[in-house]
Amino acid sequence: MKHIIILGDGMADHPVERLGGKTLLQYANKPYMDMLAKMGKTGRLVTVPDGFHPGSEVANSSIMGYDQNEVYEGRGPLEAASIGYEMSPNDFALRCNIINVNDGIIITHNGGNLETEDADVLIKYLNEKLASLYPGIVKFITGIQYRHLLIIKGGNKYVDCAPPHDHPNEEWKPLLAKPMENVDAALLAAHDKDANGNAIDPLADEYRMSAQQTADLLNELILKSQEILENHPFNVARKERGERMANIIWPWGGGYRPHMLTLSQMYPQIKRGSVIYAGLRNIIVEGATGLADTNYEGKAQAAIDALKEGDDFVYVHVEASDEAGHDGDLELKIKTIENLDRRLIKPIYDEVSKWEEPVCIAILPDHPTPVEIRTHVKEPVPFIIYYPGITSDEVEKYDEVSCVRGSYGLLQLQDFMNAFMAIK
Repeated sequence: MKHIIILGDGMADHPVERLGGKTLLQYANKPYMDMLAKMGKTGRLVTVPDGFHPGSEVANSSIMGYDQNEVYEGRGPLEAASIGYEMSPNDFALRCNIINVNDGIIITHNGGNLETEDADVLIKYLNEKLASLYPGIVKFITGIQYRHLLIIKGGNKYVDCAPPHDHPNEEWKPLLAKPMENVDAALLAAHDKDANGNAIDPLADEYRMSAQQTADLLNELILKSQEILENHPFNVARKERGERMANIIWPWGGGYRPHMLTLSQMYPQIKRGSVIYAGLRNIIVEGATGLADTNYEGKAQAAIDALKEGDDFVYVHVEASDEAGHDGDLELKIKTIENLDRRLIKPIYDEVSKWEEPVCIAILPDHPTPVEIRTHVKEPVPFIIYYPGITSDEVEKYDEVSCVRGSYGLLQLQDFMNAFMAIK
């Protein structure tokens, strides 16, 4: 039995009055999700443990079976893995958005939907004009569109950095980085280990900055970046056209290089697979933007090819619904759900259903991103598990309400992956 997880980031939502009190999953035309719900088994899953922010990095890692109390290192190290940057033990890696602010307010977390080639120009300019002021300490690395990487050599991860997508239409200066308070020795010992697995205290370790020093440096970079970016010709031209500027950096989600078991070590039936930062390979799909215009067909074909070529496990992540939720765009988010169904789930199911070797399919979001809130919320998400020969339950639709009656009930964190991989 091969296994594939299809994850629609932020796909779950709340009832919306404009939709007659339905959620977007209830309202959308998604025949393949509904078909698989009817043929398979459903349930709900708690993806975010107590004490953790409902970020995608936390939820996706939990879905894959990892205990966040043991492995969590923030979004930055995942960003590093996704773009192929090999972190050193002395690296503090942060996700670095280029965002749009106006009159002291965060307007959008995505810099006006930057194209990667434009963002690369800005990142190189930041390295030339800003990182050069901190030689050997600060480095910006181009990622995709508005999503980039900031490396602080010797930086301390015990700083609070607000994710910009959680604070649309809010003042940005009160959200600047701050050192964490009351970080006790037990927490440090539990979370920080050297290359040999021995616990270390990075606050006391001689090569680390203090949390205050790190917060101060991050805030310097943010403030200086505004002047640098607003005066770049790219943004000057955007302003003249009345378009949103990509006019300030916003680092968040920082962490060190993770120390974690591979999925193959956790689940011996996975001998080869495709997923980020879990000992498996990352497949790059041309035209995969992370937005509503992403290459659904390319992702579907890449997943099919990976299974054909010997992968036992494939994890397909589609960001589009989450971005539409953050933008508060109801119509667009419905469209992303329907595109996921028609342009990705359909071709994958149509292909693997013809194979002699069965494929177990799971479909779920990582967290809700309600369009009327525009940020992640910590709530259970609905899921489907289907494989040929499974005994179905009584659920006939895939949505937040129907799956409450699913035979899996309410699973917690690693329970999902344990149940999914136990299907042989």
